[in-house]
Amino acid sequence: MHKEDAAAVERGDMLWNRKGRNIATRIILKFLLMVYRTGKFEKFSSDIHLANGDDLALYGFNATVLHLPGHSKGSIGIHTSDGVLFCGDLLMNHKKPNKSSLIDEKSDLNASIEKLRNLDIISVYP
Repeated sequence: MHKEDAAAVERGDMLWNRKGRNIATRIILKFLLMVYRTGKFEKFSSDIHLANGDDLALYGFNATVLHLPGHSKGSIGIHTSDGVLFCGDLLMNHKKPNKSSLIDEKSDLNASIEKLRNLDIISVYP
């Protein structure tokens, strides 16, 4: 995981270090977290911190790490040498990949999507 999201898992709180949202969004989000029992989870520490450009060949995976903030400050993607992108919650899976509505910072999301435009991507897996 990226170091920017490490404190969230160490605290067991997926909303830690997120920007404030308007009051209506916060109320809806808290309700959904309560109903689906998400938001709080077992605390843990990551074994490694990944950063933009890290080569995963050391771990037997022919791919590169992309730092793709937007959903969270530490969102990452994995881009394989054969053009597959695993992008987590940066994009949503509809008829074609679309911007996620689960974002922390819109300008970061847009910058991350621009970063993807210059890559050879054949398939996307949100």
